[in-house]
Amino acid sequence: MSASQENTFVPSSESPRSCRTKCSICKNTYTDPRILPCLHTFCLDCVRGLQQFSIPRTQREGESGSLDCTESRICILCPACDYEVNVPAAGLRELTGNHLIQNEVFLESLKRPDYRIVCDLCNDGNAERRCHVCSTNLCDFCSEAHRRQKMTASHNTVALTDLQGRNERVNKSIMCFVHPAEELRLFCETCDCLVCRDCCMVDHRDHNCDFVANVINKYGSFIRQLLKQTQPHIAGLQETLQKIADTRQLVQKRLRTLTGEINKFTEDYIKALEKHRSSLLKELEELRIQKENSLNLQQIQLQQILADMKTGVDFTEHLLTNGSPVEILLTKRVVVNRLKLLNKTSYSTQPREDDGIQFQQQERAGQCNGFEVFGIIVTKTLDPSKCLLQGEGLRVAWQDQPSVFVLVCNDQSGQQIGRGGESIQVSIYNKKNKECTLKTILHDNHDGTYQFTYTPRVSGLYEGYVCMKGQHVQCWTKGCPLWLRRHNARWVPRLWTWAQRSPWPATLVLLWKVD
Repeated sequence: MSASQENTFVPSSESPRSCRTKCSICKNTYTDPRILPCLHTFCLDCVRGLQQFSIPRTQREGESGSLDCTESRICILCPACDYEVNVPAAGLRELTGNHLIQNEVFLESLKRPDYRIVCDLCNDGNAERRCHVCSTNLCDFCSEAHRRQKMTASHNTVALTDLQGRNERVNKSIMCFVHPAEELRLFCETCDCLVCRDCCMVDHRDHNCDFVANVINKYGSFIRQLLKQTQPHIAGLQETLQKIADTRQLVQKRLRTLTGEINKFTEDYIKALEKHRSSLLKELEELRIQKENSLNLQQIQLQQILADMKTGVDFTEHLLTNGSPVEILLTKRVVVNRLKLLNKTSYSTQPREDDGIQFQQQERAGQCNGFEVFGIIVTKTLDPSKCLLQGEGLRVAWQDQPSVFVLVCNDQSGQQIGRGGESIQVSIYNKKNKECTLKTILHDNHDGTYQFTYTPRVSGLYEGYVCMKGQHVQCWTKGCPLWLRRHNARWVPRLWTWAQRSPWPATLVLLWKVD
């Protein structure tokens, strides 16, 4: 989480509306709030101040071709989530305005004893009343004129002082950027944007335009569907973060237990064992740091994803609950793009680390100050690619006679693991009839080796494999290493009968080779 996110927290004594009406950059009431593609809102001037930290624009996943010459080639980083925001070619003023925030700023300003709102008609006098029909603030003079005019005589006006303390929405007309005298009342489905009447007659003449009231249900339902797809991610992320917290406790508990065992084991070895203990604790600390760093990194990444998800969900819920049809359609594009991007976010639902650490006090640890010491720290680092299959049973087998081969388990460094208990899958079956399998007996020697015994009964072509942790184990025959890396790279034993005159002496019946 970035430092700018930490600065967005406000004292609990402030009201929720007061928190929403203050910019997290300047800490003041919003002025001309603009929505970034990540759905965070800041003052337009504050966003402009971020341009001095702009970076070259990079092509994101899903974008094809080179950047158009009319497009801006720089982007800024959102101070809340570090999301890369492409600066519009015409400037930051093209960013979508947050009219929900503007409404709350207006209601919040009414609570101040020194508030002053300019009349929307004359732009001179102090507004004292508001017409809900026209969504305009009026001074006393304009209010009287408004009441006397024939077309607006039936409009109901309310004193601004009566709006203080209310939580109701105060609607305000959203005017066209191209034709400031015209209100945005229509939606162009061809261009996916709000337009005014004049826009429909000029730039959008042959486009599919319709009134906002006629299309809001269609696009509102689409946004709600995206919201429902996004909401489950929050519960999943919270559950994963809880798993990480539980895993961290298990790791810490395990580390404390091992530290106690190590301390008890080294009490009788004075200086030599004290030095050995320090070495063990240092190794244990390195494991702790490694696991802590891995878990912390995953936690930070998931917390950021969770914060992004919450921001998207909270913003969309607030928009759909409190936004007017015009405001919903005005922000539809940025909301839909953000929710789609959030839904494509991938993350692991399992902690990257576990508490798989063991202390084997009976194992020799070498010499320490001239004394032979015991006790080593072991982690579960079995590497199937380093394990080997050996034995005569891999090269030759006799009909109705048991054949044996051995699996040697090694770690990442190729050293044999001196313990058993691993999960192993083995299968030998007829290639033409896979239901005809050879019974294979597995014996754990508890020293890192496993013995397999099988007895061929029926002649034919066979396939077989040994699998550990979902990976095939390499086969080693005398003078010929056989690597089994892919699913189709298996042993193929060929079973010969005496009548088929096997090319080998006596009654040799089974040969392993790469398919």
